[in-house]
Amino acid sequence: MTAEVAVLGAGSWGTALADLLARKGVRVALWAFEPEVSESINARHTNDVFFPGHTLDPALHASADLAEVLRGAPVVLSVVPSHVSRDVWMQAAPYLAPGARLVCATKGLEPDSLELMCDVASEALPGTPFVALSGPSFAHEVFEGQPTAVVAASTDALAAEEAQQLFATGYFRVYTSTDVIGVEVGGSLKNTIAIAAGVLEGLGLGNNPRAALLTRGLAEISRLAVAMGAQPETLAGLAGMGDLILTCSGALSRNRQLGVLLAQGTTLEQYRATHRNVAEGVNTARAASQLGKIHGVDMPITRQVSAILFEGVAPLDSIQGLMDRTLKAEQWG
Repeated sequence: MTAEVAVLGAGSWGTALADLLARKGVRVALWAFEPEVSESINARHTNDVFFPGHTLDPALHASADLAEVLRGAPVVLSVVPSHVSRDVWMQAAPYLAPGARLVCATKGLEPDSLELMCDVASEALPGTPFVALSGPSFAHEVFEGQPTAVVAASTDALAAEEAQQLFATGYFRVYTSTDVIGVEVGGSLKNTIAIAAGVLEGLGLGNNPRAALLTRGLAEISRLAVAMGAQPETLAGLAGMGDLILTCSGALSRNRQLGVLLAQGTTLEQYRATHRNVAEGVNTARAASQLGKIHGVDMPITRQVSAILFEGVAPLDSIQGLMDRTLKAEQWG
């Protein structure tokens, strides 16, 4: 039976969204890169690798065959990591159904090109309507049916509204937006600020530094987003402030957890050797620092996170570097 939605990526978020749709009665086919993941979902209705302990809807079907999953599906939901999105989409292109729409729930920048996912999609899948799905949403809590609100953003108003209707449930509320850039920048850069929040936690620091980080982090994100063409009010909404608060304060955040470990002496190489899940804030830290230079936007927090990750700078030295910067008037834009 042809799926109504093909979901690409069986990590925790892709699995949770696929399960949400399946429980709503939507026919879903889930593509997993790892054959053992699709076997686990089909045989035991669990994703033992990336989403253990959660019994999935029995109607959810998974496959490691990309062509099989995509066959005839009018909607493609992509939840693969940002650094492989282009490759996966180019592999998917020959199998897309005519008129298929792409909904992207990936939050990140392409490391080499520094492009947003909407730009990568326009090159890998030209002519395909694109919707960015973002907002404060931990996979575990969505699976539990906890009230959650997100944003579906597209320059194609109809595509955004169709995504809104597709994903909305009594516990998963979807708003629409036309500001794809703002939604994507907010969803991407909050991951890097969350690493910084984890560093503060790992160092045993308190509420004052956390409040300063969130406030100035949001200002930093907003400056870059507006320079790239976003609407400033978008960053005060779910995909900006909302997602930033969640990711910086919630214990379920992978990026925040990484920051805690960095503060306690773990190196990025050691983290990568022991964690299969992607912390998108890592690549985003370096990419956003470069984007800041290109657009003439000061990104001090992002630069310091990048320095901790890739240059071996000690977290306490990075914090002191931020505090010792030239004094100035508070500015948002």
